[in-house]
Amino acid sequence: MDFYLTNTQSRKKELFIPQKKGVVTMYQCGPTLYWSQHIGNLRSVVLSDFIVRSLDAHEYKVNFVRNYTDVGHLTGDNIGDADSGIDRMEKAAQREDISPKEIAQKYRTQFESDITALNTLKPTHTPSATEYISQMQEFISTLLEKGFAYSTPLAIYFDITKIDNYAKLSGQMIDELIDDSGHGTVKDSGKKNQQDFGLWFFKAGTHADALQTWPSPFVSHGTENGEGFPGWHIECSTMAHALLGETLDIHMGGIEHVSIHHTNEIAQSEAAHDGKEYAHYWLHNEHLLVDNSKMAKSSGTAYTLDDLIEKNFSPLDLRYFFMQAHYRSKQNFTWEALKSSQIALRRLRESAQKLSADKGSLNEKYYNLFLKALADDINTPQALATVHSIMKSDISDADKRRTIEKCDEVLQIDIFNSNKDNLEIDIPDNVILLANDRLIARKNKDWQRSDELRNVIYDLGYDILDTTDSYTLSPR
Repeated sequence: MDFYLTNTQSRKKELFIPQKKGVVTMYQCGPTLYWSQHIGNLRSVVLSDFIVRSLDAHEYKVNFVRNYTDVGHLTGDNIGDADSGIDRMEKAAQREDISPKEIAQKYRTQFESDITALNTLKPTHTPSATEYISQMQEFISTLLEKGFAYSTPLAIYFDITKIDNYAKLSGQMIDELIDDSGHGTVKDSGKKNQQDFGLWFFKAGTHADALQTWPSPFVSHGTENGEGFPGWHIECSTMAHALLGETLDIHMGGIEHVSIHHTNEIAQSEAAHDGKEYAHYWLHNEHLLVDNSKMAKSSGTAYTLDDLIEKNFSPLDLRYFFMQAHYRSKQNFTWEALKSSQIALRRLRESAQKLSADKGSLNEKYYNLFLKALADDINTPQALATVHSIMKSDISDADKRRTIEKCDEVLQIDIFNSNKDNLEIDIPDNVILLANDRLIARKNKDWQRSDELRNVIYDLGYDILDTTDSYTLSPR
């Protein structure tokens, strides 16, 4: 079955052809380990999981790398000046009064716990930037030798004027990029161009007291042994090349990385490797909004998975919610929308539990419809709709079960294992009594009384979902 992906660089949906038949190399920009990852960050991980599992379902073997950034990502990136501000890891260390290494371990453990709860596959490789310092230095040395980089007393920069078509990924002109570059102050008078980006920052100037530094072969006035730390962009290029080779099949990341981070990755990678294409297919996921606004810690909307669990939602309620929007589409998070996903998932599981436990056969017609949806640029909403169509179809219960089980190998919402992520919910006795009275009214076909009791239960803050001869209660 032909497989199609929308390539950011060409702005087109393209037939996917990997460099090596049946094998895919894929890199995703991972988290900076300076804080808890909010559900917008987690969405990007779940979406990449859908992509990897979809490729696997189409019999590709995926060599998947997602990195951890534990040094070099400066705070200035928030305003479009990625070479200004202080290191985010250093800022977090000062905030919590522990070392950057302890910060990285703390938030890596938390992140991995979250994505495991979301049923995501572990990547083939999960490198940390600090493990690849020597390889980054070699990469930078190559750029210096080839004339694409230059040194000042404060840093080593990549000269963007030395490469043709610098902004080919974003499609912007250089003057547009300058307009979009933010309003940070350029503190290095030796920097040739505003858009030149840092490859290595010396332990000097604003970084004289940097907490994480390494000796280097680079020469700088005022620093011993070229001591300093790498820039954010060089880290991803180095780890991708070290683990996947000079050219990747797929590079994935958030849409916010297009104009700066990924543009700079392409520039330095193709400069170092004599113009050889860095990645054939660029995939970018859109943002998760909250109440149609940008998610932000300052407004209290940067929800974490723990925030959802405290409100009696399970991680797989969130995974179900994520699959209802295409990865290239913005998705709007509201508590009401998540509640709808929770109810829809519960109903799907309850329908699945009624199916025959007999061993059936895979229905090729429906499973091929499911695979076709995934092969069409990872259309998870259509794939999910196909599962619901299977449930409503006239094929045997045993065949439904086998086919839906196969689909759930990709969806990973535990359709036949609903107890896996059920939360212990303490329902008040008075609500349970009302629900029992309503069950009796339903059995007596007293629909008016049944509706009245449902409304009372609703007003008390609970939803009730009817099953054949029982019910399920959950907080609203």
